[in-house]
Amino acid sequence: QKVWISRVQHSDLMILLARTTPLAEVQKKSEGMSIFLVDLREAIGNGLTVQPIANMVNHETNELFFDNLEIPADSLIGEEGKGFRYILDGLNAERTLIAAECIGDGRWFIEKASAYARDRVVFGRPIGQNQGVQFPIAEAHIEIEAADLMRWRACEEYDSGQNAGASANMAKYLAAKASWEAANACLQTHGGF
Repeated sequence: QKVWISRVQHSDLMILLARTTPLAEVQKKSEGMSIFLVDLREAIGNGLTVQPIANMVNHETNELFFDNLEIPADSLIGEEGKGFRYILDGLNAERTLIAAECIGDGRWFIEKASAYARDRVVFGRPIGQNQGVQFPIAEAHIEIEAADLMRWRACEEYDSGQNAGASANMAKYLAAKASWEAANACLQTHGGF
C-alpha cells in the first residue's frame, strides 16, 4: 500500500520501488530494493487499485493498493537491489525542483507586496514608506535570495555527480520556509485578516 501518490489519473507509467530481496538476507533495510517501470494501463485492475483521496490541495492525490501485482522482469530499471540509491538520487533532484518552485512563489509574493506598498496611499503617502511595512518585505526578500543560493549549490552538486543530499534538503527547507514568510509578508501588507 502507498499513500499520497500524485497524478495517477493522468499517468500511463509509474516508477515503483519494491523489495526484491527479503529483509532477512540483507544487512541494511535500504538494501535489496529494486526499481520497476510499471504500465498503469495494464496494472490497474490486475493487482493494482487506485483510490483517490479527498483533499483541499490543488492537485489529485491517491492511495494505491497492491495485491499480487505481477511486474515483468524486463521492467527492472538499473541493477537489481540498488533501487533505494537510485530513488535517493531522484529525490535530490525533486527536492531541488521544489525549492525552485518555492523561490518562484516567494518572489511573486514579494512583487505583489512591494507593488501594493508603493501604490496604496494612506494619510497622503504610500504605506511602503513605513518601516513596519518595508521591513517584513525586505526580510522575506533576503530569505528568498539566501534560499536561492542554496538551491544553486544543490543544483551544481547534483549536476557534477556529487552527493547533493544535504544541499538539496537544505535548499528545500530554506525555500519552503522563505516562501511561507514571503506569503505572510504579502498578506500582512495587504491588510492581513
